[in-house]
Amino acid sequence: MRILVDKYIPFLQGVLDRSAEISFLEPEQFTPENVRAAEALIIRTRTRCDAALLDGSRVRFIATATIGTDHIDFEYCRAHDIHVASCPGCNAQAVCDYVEEAVRTFAIGHGRHPDDYSIGIVGVGRVGSKVEKMALGHHMQVVLNDPPRGINGDVTACDIITFHTPLIQNGDYPTWHLCNKSFLARCKPDALIINAARGGVVDEQALLEGTQPFVLDTWENEPDISHEVLCRAWLASMHIAGYSVQGKRNASQMCLDALCDYFRLPARPIVLDNEVRQGDCAEGWLRRISDCLKAQPDNFESMRKNYKLR
Repeated sequence: MRILVDKYIPFLQGVLDRSAEISFLEPEQFTPENVRAAEALIIRTRTRCDAALLDGSRVRFIATATIGTDHIDFEYCRAHDIHVASCPGCNAQAVCDYVEEAVRTFAIGHGRHPDDYSIGIVGVGRVGSKVEKMALGHHMQVVLNDPPRGINGDVTACDIITFHTPLIQNGDYPTWHLCNKSFLARCKPDALIINAARGGVVDEQALLEGTQPFVLDTWENEPDISHEVLCRAWLASMHIAGYSVQGKRNASQMCLDALCDYFRLPARPIVLDNEVRQGDCAEGWLRRISDCLKAQPDNFESMRKNYKLR
């Protein structure tokens, strides 16, 4: 069995060597030519899985080491009997920690404390529910909004609004440009907008036309992000909110479990030793990332690839 793995998914080296032929590739190396002979792919959001990539291939299984799945054409996969697995909740705590750091940095920057603020949480799934618990722990006033779950709090009156929804283009509850010009017009002019969900959830042009400060981890048109939006961002990062050691370990293990289950292979637990190197998580880490990204706007992708896990 031949398996292609995105080389930036950690902790999988050597785990399956006895069961399959494994190749670790750069994201741009997932081409129709390279994929054609593979039976399984383990990818990230940088790999678009659709007819253009998969037609004529032997692929039967795709695992994405991410929560989001909008880079996968599910209709095509169903029609061609390709099993798809994702990793819901794998990095929920890491994203929550990111939002907490953004809130803390915002409060310190204004000479205040988190409990001085109200926070609106749009999307109360695995991440949003952790953000709610975190905010309550800081004694913040919390307003929740998640219409698919029947939760319809009005977040537009809040001091901080953070988005934790999937990216959905159509249907009863689309989230594409959920935060748009009309939404921002109803918000406080100085409300902090945070998007660590998916890039298209927030209309970046609306942010530029609005008055609200904003924190962006996910962007439209990644990795070719708008320099103008980056310049205007109060804080910015390169889609690394979920990049913690434990979050990445969880994602890799979930992909591995799904693959072993599908191909009926023995379970392969990932055991981390104490020497796993962790990156900067000292107070002010998000500000330092933001300063680096703003100084090197064209290095979004390389900075993301080489980010040391928190």
